[in-house]
Amino acid sequence: MDDSLLVFVVLGLTLAAFVWGRWRFDLVALASLLASVVLGLVPADDAFTGFGHPAVITVVAVLVLSRGFEHAGVVDVISAQVLKVGDRLFLQLLALTGLVTLLSGFMNNVGALALLLPVALRLAREHDTSPSILLMPLAFGSLLGGLTTLIGTPPNIIISSYRASLSGERFAMFDFLPVGGAVALAGVAFIVLLGWRLVPRRTGQASRDAMFDTAHYLVEVRVGADAKALGWSLHKLRRKLDDNVPVLALVRDGRRYAGHSFYGVLRQDDILLLEAGPDELKALEDQAGLRVGLAPSDVPTPEGDDLPEGAESDDLPDGDDDNLETASLAQRTRHLLSQDEEAIERRQTLDRARDDVGSDEEGTRSGAHSGNSAQQDEAEEDSRKERSEDEDLHLIEAIVRNDAAISGRTAAELRLHHQYGLHLVAVARDGGRLQQRLRDIRFRPGDVLLLQGDPEGLGESLTVLGCLPLADRRLTLGQPRQLALSIGIFVAAIMAMLFDLLPAAVALSLAALVTLVVGVLPLREGYRAIDGPVIVLLGAMIPVGQSLETSGGAQLIADTLLGWGSQWPPLLVLAGLFMVSTLLSNVINNAAAALLMAPIAASLANGFGLSLDPFLMIVAISASCAFLTPIGHQSNTLVMGPAGYHFSDYWRLGLPLTLVVMLVAIPLIMLVWPLK
Repeated sequence: MDDSLLVFVVLGLTLAAFVWGRWRFDLVALASLLASVVLGLVPADDAFTGFGHPAVITVVAVLVLSRGFEHAGVVDVISAQVLKVGDRLFLQLLALTGLVTLLSGFMNNVGALALLLPVALRLAREHDTSPSILLMPLAFGSLLGGLTTLIGTPPNIIISSYRASLSGERFAMFDFLPVGGAVALAGVAFIVLLGWRLVPRRTGQASRDAMFDTAHYLVEVRVGADAKALGWSLHKLRRKLDDNVPVLALVRDGRRYAGHSFYGVLRQDDILLLEAGPDELKALEDQAGLRVGLAPSDVPTPEGDDLPEGAESDDLPDGDDDNLETASLAQRTRHLLSQDEEAIERRQTLDRARDDVGSDEEGTRSGAHSGNSAQQDEAEEDSRKERSEDEDLHLIEAIVRNDAAISGRTAAELRLHHQYGLHLVAVARDGGRLQQRLRDIRFRPGDVLLLQGDPEGLGESLTVLGCLPLADRRLTLGQPRQLALSIGIFVAAIMAMLFDLLPAAVALSLAALVTLVVGVLPLREGYRAIDGPVIVLLGAMIPVGQSLETSGGAQLIADTLLGWGSQWPPLLVLAGLFMVSTLLSNVINNAAAALLMAPIAASLANGFGLSLDPFLMIVAISASCAFLTPIGHQSNTLVMGPAGYHFSDYWRLGLPLTLVVMLVAIPLIMLVWPLK
């Protein structure tokens, strides 16, 4: 079989696998590369040269620098100002979409979106705005911003490198700005003035209560004298219930212990705060002998600092109330969840002092009673395990990224609690809470997880798992020295590129190295910033894309198109190239679309006897216009869960936005980059 036909077979199967989505795109790309080597389309000695390609190195450096901006607090300083825009929807849209567009020109667009996503959700909560109105414009703005600079998006870097391989000259840092900047301004103006009206108003998911309706599931159960669970650990209780009932906290003697970090055993009169529906409550009673409702003596009356803000002591139920069980459930839950941070801090200080005194007294007693029985020793050991500072019921929402390590796996397989110290409370998908057993839910990109864990280690665990924090993300304003260093290092790299002192890959790699060496970004965070699947995709598809050209496949496609449209004006040829590239980028990764379309664009330019640059610019712009589907770009996927979008929602705004981009981009490209 002719090499060009073999290339078409390999690429056809590759595209089909990309669209099907059964396997990760990096695995599909690697399989495509190895198949090309086996079939002789790519020389074995050149199989892995793509991983050292300047485009790949540049993408790695940009990812590290983007994380450095985040870690130094550069973006958070700006984001803090967005929260001051007020309740006018126009200003909210303008601030969010404009800011993410600006940031995406100089950092990874997914990173820019991830930083502003919690800000958008907070704005939606505070001003009673549907998140669906804010999040799709935010995602599309991150794509528009990438059009403005060389480092804004991988397609620009790929097209620049491809141009260098043909003509010896790359596109410079701001060569994309005249066209990309105008397109971005037109796109943002369309979204803010008209486009947002095309976005369906989905049920607001701006808060944990709205997404998961947690308050309706929080219940209290008491460990009675005849309970089967008496003497069980929480781990054993979870196993008995198939990990289907999240235990958020345990209350003992007026003190509260977070469920994820309590390692003692259950005693009589312990109170468990857990999340359970009617079916789970029945399982609790059948399997563990635990029942909803407290005895009158079990209801504590908080005093002083223990009262939540705005609460009075008579808010708690009287012991003679006929509806004591219901009242206790609602009021005690409110008491546990509404304690302000100052009260918690004061209580922790008192508890630490009490524990210190208790420890000294126990030491004195243990010296006087060294002949205690083994049972007493065991009880003391159990007490030591239980003794800890009161911990807040720290719940956080996190969204599963496209490249997350947990994608396609279940909580049981991951052993979230044992390996990461995380307690899965609920999962929401496509805007609604999943009702199936938590341990059996197989996570997907875009899922929103409600998790409980130690606040200190929560961020690191989420990073390892590939999840982005949503509702509870704190703004980190950074240190002035780190802010100045981060900006200064980046500006120095840009200047080196502008004055042709260093190639883009070298200048940005040097900037990334300095960022790590001077401590702006810890080395471990630098490695985590590198998006492995994207790097594998690029490194594998570059040789495959080159085989399309070396085998004559690209020229064959171009000759066919020339035969159909030899009499077409150049404007229609560019429009056709734009549409094909755009459709391709909406079903496969945008970098892969650029890699496949660049050789075809070059062959078309050569066939028509026109300049190469306008054809390459068309591919660069159109490959980044993945506005039609949630799978076209990670930014689109990330907002799907929090906003409750459906698959078909994206084209409503995406299709007219794509037309706006095409109508603005093609005439400008012909003006800035003449055809002859």
